[in-house]
Amino acid sequence: MLLTGIGRLITNDPELGDGALGVIEDAALVVDGGRVAWVGRRQATPQAAGDGRVDVGGACVVPGFVDAHTHLVFAGDRAGEFARRLTGEPYDGGGIRDTVRATRAASDDELSAAAARLAREALRSGTTTMEVKSGYGLTTVDERRLLHIATRLQRGGLPAVHPTFLGAHVVPGEYEGRTAEYTELVATEMLDACAGAARWCDVFCEPSVFDAPHARRVLEAGRAAGLGLRLHANQLEPGPGAQLAAELGAVSADHLTHLDDTDIDALAGAGVVATLLPAAEFSTRSPYAPARQLLDAGITVALATDCNPGTSYTTSMPFVIALACREMRLSPDEALWAATRGGAASLAVNDIGHLGVGASADLVVLDAPDHIHLAYRPGVSLVSRVIRAGVIVHDNDQHG
Repeated sequence: MLLTGIGRLITNDPELGDGALGVIEDAALVVDGGRVAWVGRRQATPQAAGDGRVDVGGACVVPGFVDAHTHLVFAGDRAGEFARRLTGEPYDGGGIRDTVRATRAASDDELSAAAARLAREALRSGTTTMEVKSGYGLTTVDERRLLHIATRLQRGGLPAVHPTFLGAHVVPGEYEGRTAEYTELVATEMLDACAGAARWCDVFCEPSVFDAPHARRVLEAGRAAGLGLRLHANQLEPGPGAQLAAELGAVSADHLTHLDDTDIDALAGAGVVATLLPAAEFSTRSPYAPARQLLDAGITVALATDCNPGTSYTTSMPFVIALACREMRLSPDEALWAATRGGAASLAVNDIGHLGVGASADLVVLDAPDHIHLAYRPGVSLVSRVIRAGVIVHDNDQHG
C-alpha cells in the first residue's frame, strides 16, 4: 500500500522529521507485509512503491493510539453509581463488587459480545492496540475465562490486545475480612491457572484494598511466573503503590493521582512509566494526576482510557487527549506522544506508537489538517480511516 497526499505526518521519530514528533509535511508512506517500509516527503516516493494507492487528500496522519489501561471484559453497567456521584457521593472502589456479580452471572458469549462492541468502538476512534485486564471474576475459573475472552478479542480486525491478570482487583464478598487468605489464593492457584493467558500481572494497591505486603506477595509471584508488572497506584489516597512499583521494577504505575516528591523521585529513579487516566478523574470529580511534575522529573508519561463501567466508561483516546491538554496542562504534542509512543512504552513494545521503518503499520487518518485538532475540537469524531498492520479496518467514508 502507498499512502500519499498526507498533509502532515506525525512519525514520533525525531530522526525522520521535525521536532519530538518527527513531523513530515507533504508526506507519503509505503506499507509492505503489514509494516512501514518507507516514509518521507511525497516527491521522494520510490517509483515502484505500492500495489494499492490511497490518497488521503491533505489530511493529517498519526500513529494508532495505544490504550495501555482498560477493563474491557465485564457485564452490566453502573450508571446509577455514576448518577449518585454527581450528587456528591465519593468514589471508594466499592462498586467493583457489583460488576463482579454481574460478570460472574454472564455467559462467555455475552461477555465476548459486550467486549467486542467496546473494542470496535475503540477502533473507530483510532485505537489500534489496547491492554485488557481481567479482574471482574475474582475466582480462578472466572479470571481465566475473562483472560481467554480478552485474548480472542483481536480477531476480525479489532485492536491488538495485551492481556493482564488482575485477580487482585478487590477482595470479593465471600472473602470479606480475609484479605490475606484471598491474596494467597490469587498468588498461587489463581495465578497458576491464569499466567499462560496473560502478559502482565497487576494489583489495585491502596491502603483500603491491597496494602503493600499483600500487593508485593502477588506481584512477586507474578514475576516468578514470567509476567511483567504493573500497578494501580495512589489513586484514592496517598499510599505505597508508587514506591512499590519502583522497588519491584514495574514497567508501569497507573493513576498516580496522589503523589509526593518522594514518590516522584522513586518513579523517576526506577524508570517506571506513569500511565495517567484523566477520564477516571473526570468521571469521579477527583484531582488530576500531576502530569507536569512527572514530565519535569523526566518520567515517561502514557495516557489511557481506563475504560470500565464504574469510573471511566469511555473508549475514546481523543477524549483523553483533550482532557490531558485542558486539565493536566499537557501540550497537544505531549498528549499525542503520550497516547501513542508513551502507551507503547507502558506496554514495553517497540514497534508500535511510531511510524518509523519496520514499525507495525498502525495509523490513523484524521479528518483534520493537524493533530492539534484532537484537543481543539473535543467531542468531535475526527477519525476518517484506521489502518492496523497495513489493513484498513475502519473507513468512515464507507461506514458513515
